[in-house]
Amino acid sequence: MNAYAKRLMWPVLILVALIIVNIAATGIDFIIPSVNDDGRLGGAFVNILRRSAPLLLIALGMTLVIATKGIDLSVGATYAIGAAIACQMIIDGTDQSAAGLIFSAVALALVVTAVIGAWNGTMVAYFGIQPIVATLILMIAGRGIAQLVTGGQIPKVDDSSPFLQLGRGEILTIPVPIWIAALVLTAIALLTRKTALGLLLESVGGNPEASRLAGIRSKGITVLVYLVCGLCAGLAGLIGAANVGSADANNGGLWIELDAILAVVIGGTALLGGRFYLLGTTIGVVIIGMLDDTIINVGLSSQWQFTAKAIVVFAVALLQSPEFRGWILKPFKPKPEAAAPAPAEEVPAK
Repeated sequence: MNAYAKRLMWPVLILVALIIVNIAATGIDFIIPSVNDDGRLGGAFVNILRRSAPLLLIALGMTLVIATKGIDLSVGATYAIGAAIACQMIIDGTDQSAAGLIFSAVALALVVTAVIGAWNGTMVAYFGIQPIVATLILMIAGRGIAQLVTGGQIPKVDDSSPFLQLGRGEILTIPVPIWIAALVLTAIALLTRKTALGLLLESVGGNPEASRLAGIRSKGITVLVYLVCGLCAGLAGLIGAANVGSADANNGGLWIELDAILAVVIGGTALLGGRFYLLGTTIGVVIIGMLDDTIINVGLSSQWQFTAKAIVVFAVALLQSPEFRGWILKPFKPKPEAAAPAPAEEVPAK
């Protein structure tokens, strides 16, 4: 079994175990999709995928950042800023159903969040500020910026606005958020696995100095991954705002950065940088999204939510550790037989 399969084996086993537990608690309907009255694909598992789409977008961007030995704590605030800009611009317009207005609002939100991500990357790459410090600044200030955009209010988009289709619509019965997340995952996978970009990311994260001496423009790549991470956070904010029909600067995307980091770690990407696993991150997102339903289905209170996440991350981290697996399996390994002593050489008689 190669290293890639070993990294994905444990998250897959955890996911399968959660599915089995939910099927045992609620029946086979948990995994079987159905078509709702509105023509949209539904069912418990499909709803989990739909709700997890914003988290997957942010986790994909976070995976690229972590691959360069970085971290982005500002994605939750960036989520709120993107949602605030789009919703405020739409409600300030004369016709909330105007295609031009909605396109302009979405485009402006994505441009601003991409600039925020590029700013984080510039602080890290060109000014030498530690990633956790550079992004912590915007994590704190970002929600204040979102409140300034909305004037401290919660802008609510009219129910007839096509903007809401980003979170509530469907294409070929499949919810739009799932389509968006799948397209972004495919695009990032193609760019990082079918071009040299993935190797460049891993080289920058694995050994920044060696990659610089090899002629790789590590600073430009660092700015690029933070830009993509900000863009993904902004897109996630648009989906979240479209789903609820409003933008809450205080609570929108709150602590989603922690869930994104957990998903990346569960998926097998190390925080030390280097190798990254997009499929593993996707599995990690589904695991986190399924935990909330699992807690309710087995009869536990919602207060177990954070504890359950911690237990799952702890279990996956231990299972992925070769040292831990070796310690557990040590009593079952056959002991090597002691080699027979070599015969003593005879001393010839004088």
